[in-house]
Amino acid sequence: MASNNDLFSTLKSLRSSTLLGLQATQDAMHRHPRRVAAAVVALLAGSTMTAFGVAPLTAAQLNTPPSISQISEALPLPDLAGQVVQLDEQALSLYRSDVSRSSDTIDTLLNRLGVNDPQAAEFLRTDPVGQTLLLGRHGKMIKVVTLHGRLMELVARSPARQSELLDSHFTRLTVNRADDQAPLSAHTEQARLQASTQLATGTISSSLYAAADEANVPDSITNQVAEIFGSDIDFRRELRKGDAFSVLYEAHTADGEPITWGGSAGRVLAARFINKDKIHNAIWHQEAGHKGAYFDMTGVSKTRSFLASPLAFSRVTSGFSMRFHPILQRWKAHLGVDYGAPNGTAVRSVGDGRVSFAGRQNGYGNVIQLQHSGNRMTVYAHLSRINVRVGQTVDQGQLIGAVGATGWATGPHLHFEFKVNGHQVDPIAIARASESTQLSPQALAQFKQMVVSIAQRLDTAQQQSLAGAHSTARFE
Repeated sequence: MASNNDLFSTLKSLRSSTLLGLQATQDAMHRHPRRVAAAVVALLAGSTMTAFGVAPLTAAQLNTPPSISQISEALPLPDLAGQVVQLDEQALSLYRSDVSRSSDTIDTLLNRLGVNDPQAAEFLRTDPVGQTLLLGRHGKMIKVVTLHGRLMELVARSPARQSELLDSHFTRLTVNRADDQAPLSAHTEQARLQASTQLATGTISSSLYAAADEANVPDSITNQVAEIFGSDIDFRRELRKGDAFSVLYEAHTADGEPITWGGSAGRVLAARFINKDKIHNAIWHQEAGHKGAYFDMTGVSKTRSFLASPLAFSRVTSGFSMRFHPILQRWKAHLGVDYGAPNGTAVRSVGDGRVSFAGRQNGYGNVIQLQHSGNRMTVYAHLSRINVRVGQTVDQGQLIGAVGATGWATGPHLHFEFKVNGHQVDPIAIARASESTQLSPQALAQFKQMVVSIAQRLDTAQQQSLAGAHSTARFE
């Protein structure tokens, strides 16, 4: 019995050692496949394989020595040496992607993309079409395919050349060669942008635009968010660290890749902004026979009788408060809002009205006064250009002039006032208190059905944002 037990122990140890050896060999094959294959070829070339068979023990054989039979058979080996050579000769085609920079040269760009091809560099410097790679604005999306470091294909995507196509097309520059020995060729084309829906979230740490950049939200979408909630939130005075936003929007892609240049994103479809623990919602909806607009979850329009700002969202230099006057050199009540903006920035009417004055007026320089309903008036001063005339009727949002530095101004900016019965008031307060409309009963029922799915998306995004996570998800 002792001898049988010893035999079982020996067989068990042999089995364990064999399994461990197989596992070690398998791990080595994963780490160094070619080296192991070459070693196996050298070890087994010209040898034979031996198989061992152990007969199972029966009750009658327990008191007799076990019989072990040995079978030897020559097995054909695969051509491992040939396979190793084929693997070494197999070319690897690699691609890399990057975005062009303002400081790029042909050499620095190709080096960053892993291209070691003097012929390609010379082609891009001298070919009339290839030269356009670094012409114009930076931020082009570039993808290269290389073979042993040689350039096989380069595709650069950038905004459309014609301004009227910026929202629908992009420019695709392709540089390629038919095979490893063929010369390079280049051509450009205007291709259509594709649309997808994206949901992004962010948390304010310093500014709205900084948080939007972290969440990869295009500037044009950020501008829309600020415009949509402009009557609910004063982004220059009421934004707080820890405020959060979620936005569902149409995103444009070029060959399936989100574009890196601004000004070509689509419309905001829904948005949520949490400011000082108060939740503001906006959902785009178009009722049959009416213009589309943004509504809150109850169907009340976000569009009001007066806009919160005469400029698209921009840096504001001072608010409705006391200030030290830079010209008069004394403290005085600043009964208006100064919007710092480059010279020539478009100025719009904040509401429907009629032009009561358009001309030059002392320290205001070039100024426009609009008369609105209910004894309300708005004043736009320091303009560089006036686009309206006295007596003309204007609509909300209509461009009436441009930012300048005329009159008593130390630099380009717009001075804006809102007057009620001749007295200056805070324009933000007026915008928030102004009238808004509500959907018809028929449209409201349809709107509420749509709100359910959108609210679920915004709720999920809100939870992520409150947890401090920035994310962007695409919905095809």
